[in-house]
Amino acid sequence: MHGRDWRPRYLQLAEELRVKIMGGEMAPGTLMPSETELAESSGLSRTSVRNAIRQLREWGLVRAEQGRGTYVRAPRQRVRRRNTERYQWEKDRVLLDEAERLKTGATEHDTGLTVDDLKFHAEYSRVNADAEMSAALHVEPGTPLLRRVYWTSSRHENAPLTVSYSYLPYDLVAANPDLLDEAKEPWPGGTQHQLYTLGIELDRIDDEIRARPPSPDEAELLDIDPGVSVLTVRKTSVDTSGRVVEVADVVMPGDRTELVYSHKLQRWKT
Repeated sequence: MHGRDWRPRYLQLAEELRVKIMGGEMAPGTLMPSETELAESSGLSRTSVRNAIRQLREWGLVRAEQGRGTYVRAPRQRVRRRNTERYQWEKDRVLLDEAERLKTGATEHDTGLTVDDLKFHAEYSRVNADAEMSAALHVEPGTPLLRRVYWTSSRHENAPLTVSYSYLPYDLVAANPDLLDEAKEPWPGGTQHQLYTLGIELDRIDDEIRARPPSPDEAELLDIDPGVSVLTVRKTSVDTSGRVVEVADVVMPGDRTELVYSHKLQRWKT
């Protein structure tokens, strides 16, 4: 260990192991040395070693298997969302013909994967607006809503990349019965094209981003290790008349998601 390093000694050990994993010295599937072996080789206590292994789990680099030990994890699919660019890209696709819209979607845009690489899941239900959704959608409490739950996963992994909970006023969507049918998903062109079939054009999308611990259900579904947070995006879609037409909560595992925003700044007048 490095005596002059200001970091806690368990973190120094975790960093040394991280370098070995990222450098390929410890390949995916490799069984990690036991706590006793690491304590002896590093000169640390087993408590410090345990903390180092926990840190590696939080970084998404290792996985503990009950009764078998801790293994180096294969690199997981990452999602890189450039939301400013993404939303305009989705809007531009609305006016393309169906053959073009079928070629790719937002998840492919974020991951670099192809349609054939992905598995898609959708669940629809009719619910009544609670206090939170009535405020978010500017409707009366109890207003019928279409609740849509989406998740997409790589065919090479079991865990979804993200989970999205979408809410739209039911009476608005019911004008096109196809939009009430989950079997029509994945819809070519996504939500913006679905709204287009109702004569709706979006003016803007507002994002609110938070980090929080996952719920037990989210941790299980997204295969999130203890200590890893989720990123949530509350996505509010507003049409050209100023009406809120959709509110969606997108939940993403924090250890494999990047949110990228680029804003063009106006130059000073000279």
